Amino acid sequence: MTIYRDVLSAVVRCLAAECIDNTAKQAWQKLYQVGDLTATSGRVLSAREMLDMDCLVHARLHSQLPPRLWHVLMAKYSTHKARKVDAIGFLVPLVDSPAPQLFRYKAVTTWAIPPLKGKEGKRSTDMIMLPASFYDMSTWDPEARPERTRRRWRADICKSLEAMVNEALVEAQEILQAEGVLVEQAA
Repeated sequence: MTIYRDVLSAVVRCLAAECIDNTAKQAWQKLYQVGDLTATSGRVLSAREMLDMDCLVHARLHSQLPPRLWHVLMAKYSTHKARKVDAIGFLVPLVDSPAPQLFRYKAVTTWAIPPLKGKEGKRSTDMIMLPASFYDMSTWDPEARPERTRRRWRADICKSLEAMVNEALVEAQEILQAEGVLVEQAA
């Protein structure tokens, strides 16, 4: 049964499944259907069926992706605070860079948790927010190397992480195609 329109939507949904609230809902909430996932038959899946599918995809990707690729997806797309932080910690030593450890840690962290656009205001407590000073690259290098060097290091680290994300999505697509859950297979 094909379910997801593409690999990215499958990855984002399955990583968000860990944070889904299964508590009782108000009557109006039970009437609302997301309709994001549909079977090839055109039938809209129930919320329970969608959650089950998201959990299945989560388990399959977690077990079949190499750890570095699983963690890069967790760092980039997860909404689960603790898992995102763990993934960042896993990735920092994997980043090949002449930059010092503190710089690599902050570069990976700010890549995984970019600053929020718009005015600073009251935000959901479920989101990880870093203080604005965390994004100041001049604090990342205790030896105060030139800004050009710091920018190059950061760009190289981000490029490396994005390449890992792309590799992870390619492998995830192969896994999901084998499971038959991508809509693109039906065409």
